[in-house]
Amino acid sequence: MRTLPLLLLATAVIGTRAAAQTPATPAPAARNADPDHNVQGGALPAGWSGRTDRGQPLSGAKFEAMGGGWHVTTGPAVILYRGEADKVATGAAFHTLATFTQTKAPAHPEAYGMFVGGNALDAEGQSYIYVLVRGDGAYMIKKRVGAQVTAVVDWTPSPAVVKADSAGKATNKIEIIAQDGKIKFTINGTDVHTMTATAAEAGGVVGLRVNHNLDVHVAGFEVHRIGGKY
Repeated sequence: MRTLPLLLLATAVIGTRAAAQTPATPAPAARNADPDHNVQGGALPAGWSGRTDRGQPLSGAKFEAMGGGWHVTTGPAVILYRGEADKVATGAAFHTLATFTQTKAPAHPEAYGMFVGGNALDAEGQSYIYVLVRGDGAYMIKKRVGAQVTAVVDWTPSPAVVKADSAGKATNKIEIIAQDGKIKFTINGTDVHTMTATAAEAGGVVGLRVNHNLDVHVAGFEVHRIGGKY
């Protein structure tokens, strides 16, 4: 007579444990309740270009030099890049890094990070590989080709990622190293993933990515050739 209630209780416990181990991904309803909060963006700093995810005006995001680094305030999600200034030759070994400080709490965990292998960034066939972290202590790696986005590593909790504090603040240093047909992703000094990549996939523009409704400061953004500065 007690078999069914006990089974239901066990199922509930297992489900609760699984939910606790999996970082929350905003449901469509939650995302719809958090539309882009456009800011008054101006012209980008000299040499920089940008692109929003869904073709929204870039003027809805603000990007400016600040405090020896760069400050990004987004309405829509954006990628930001300096084109030829940070373009890596096909097959070249390189190391890129930046330190990101999320300064305010978003409505739900939102992500920021870097991309490599950027090609045709102003065209429909844009492509790049990117790594992001977010305030709940998870990271993700994806590959974009045109409109198709493929997960290399889906959202994964990691002790390497600094979680946002009660005020929504967190600082995370991201590094990407491409060498010998591999791309290695490092967060705060910890290697979190290494993937195989063709020379064409790794070669191209290096840049920044900041998802929607975030306020993020970026310091120390650089690209180095392995063995010397690019």
